[in-house]
Amino acid sequence: MNSSLSSAEPQGSRPKRFLSPASIMIYSALLIAAIYYLIPLYVMVMTSLKGMPEIRLGNIFSPPVEVTFQPWATAWNSACTGLYCEGIKVGFFNSMKILVPSVIFSIIIASVNGYALSNWRFKGSELFFTALIFGAFIPYQVMLYPLVIITRQLGIFGTLTGVIVIHTIFGMPILTLLFRNYFVSLPPELFKAARVDGAGFWRIFLQIMLPMSLPIFVVAVILQVTGIWNDFLFGVIFAGTKNFPMTVQLNNIVNSTQGVKEYNVNMAATILTGAVPLLVYFFSGKYFVRGIAAGAVKG
Repeated sequence: MNSSLSSAEPQGSRPKRFLSPASIMIYSALLIAAIYYLIPLYVMVMTSLKGMPEIRLGNIFSPPVEVTFQPWATAWNSACTGLYCEGIKVGFFNSMKILVPSVIFSIIIASVNGYALSNWRFKGSELFFTALIFGAFIPYQVMLYPLVIITRQLGIFGTLTGVIVIHTIFGMPILTLLFRNYFVSLPPELFKAARVDGAGFWRIFLQIMLPMSLPIFVVAVILQVTGIWNDFLFGVIFAGTKNFPMTVQLNNIVNSTQGVKEYNVNMAATILTGAVPLLVYFFSGKYFVRGIAAGAVKG
């Protein structure tokens, strides 16, 4: 018996070599892409840590001879962002005031919409879903003038409330699509069993669907945080001069025509402005990929 086992051919496919030609090509492409995107960040960080005399020497890739954090302090506390020289910290707090309620409201509404459209079909639900998705592809610029009139009539033009309402509305179509596709991908037996047990709309949503939906909620948070935090158009039009978000104030700092161009301050302000979405991506990247994959299973 032992001799027959020892003479038997090995079963299964042969293990792949780690450094196969295909893997070398893949890792080489990834390395080139990483370098391509990291070089600008490297230049920004190095420039923000230099003084202006060193920057004028012209070598943007060289590390700072003498590290200084004064440009960061200037960008945060005293950089001129138009009529005011209070630094970009004012825009940071304005952006946070816009971001937090916009993300919460849009995700809550979109998750309920997606859940209802996937499990509680009603007459005309497909038409409603089609119209909602169609609205997601209408360019924002087409709606600016009607939005200005509507927000002015409501008395929220030039306020943070107006910007929050607009971001909440414009975030719902694509988020509804994501949540609807994710809930459709879940086993329908869970919903049917809960209905047999007498559970209603909100009980099924809160006790069954929500605990299983962490990945898609992370995707929704990342998409909304990125879109709202990086928004310039709605902020510059609807927020008002005293409520400008961080992106608008960054534009005012970089494009200022008065005085000497302080490239180190500009770079520091740029990094500070992009820090929030970068941190969100860094700490929740694996959930983002998992949620996107799950939400794309069914259309």
